[in-house]
Amino acid sequence: MNAFETYKAIKTSMEKTIAGKGEVLDLVIISLFCGGHVLIEDVPGTGKTMIARALAASIDGECKRIQFTPDLLPSDITGINYFNMKKSEFEFLKGPIFSHILLADEINRATPKTQAGLLECMEERTATIDGKTYALSEPFMVIATQNPLETMGTYPLPEAQLDRFLVKTSVGYPDFAGGVEILRRFGEKRGVKNEKPVVSLADVTSAMEETAKIFCHDDLLEYITGIVEMTRESAGVVLGASPRAALSLLMVAKGFAVIHGRNYVLPDDIKKATVPVLSHRLILTNSEMLKKDSARRILTEILSRVPVPTETVFDGRK
Repeated sequence: MNAFETYKAIKTSMEKTIAGKGEVLDLVIISLFCGGHVLIEDVPGTGKTMIARALAASIDGECKRIQFTPDLLPSDITGINYFNMKKSEFEFLKGPIFSHILLADEINRATPKTQAGLLECMEERTATIDGKTYALSEPFMVIATQNPLETMGTYPLPEAQLDRFLVKTSVGYPDFAGGVEILRRFGEKRGVKNEKPVVSLADVTSAMEETAKIFCHDDLLEYITGIVEMTRESAGVVLGASPRAALSLLMVAKGFAVIHGRNYVLPDDIKKATVPVLSHRLILTNSEMLKKDSARRILTEILSRVPVPTETVFDGRK
């Protein structure tokens, strides 16, 4: 099956468990196709953990969960070499990162030392333990959650860690109809509804390759660069988006093209990708940080100021 068919199969399967959150599911699936990671920031009980489990069940992938706490060590994530008394030799015991979907629950509760244990894994797709480097599974994706309300016993993610996440999103409360549907589905039994995978890991890998090859016109590359450069000049922003952020914006825009059944990027794809890709990468002034949704407001203003390329060049052939 092609990338669009893979997307439809995964989303249909996940929607059996997650009701009324199609946009969030789109971002999660796009991140999977782009080989990226997702940070979900929201209040408890909105289904953050369930999204990771539903995704892993849909793609026939192995999902492991780490509950981040202040006493968690980096070796609890990556694994350790232990001495086997029977064999009189050291053996490597793999940590939870050796999976396809890693759920990092309440990631901001762990110390910076432990958070840093994910940096190599998320960027290089490898883990170095006692001087030996191990390759991770393919695909490999981190879905991290954090609670925006609690500050006691938490350690905010540093900029370098935030930059490793392809997108940041929130689930939010369901609307009235969605709330009723949740009660209807899970009034008797909670859990992931899709017990059998709907796509293979080979289908996901193929979708990742197809997404990378989506056509993007040079005018749109200039549009992306213009958006990123303006973040560095905007009032209220101390440090704007990096070149890696620009690449991430391009990747997610290609992902939006895929889920709409196109093999080329449109300006609207870039607009949809801008806030989830760039909002967590901007370092704002203290006064802006005190305001609600400052990053979203600044990016929305930037999108209104950057000239949009004419639509005549985006027919998939030129």
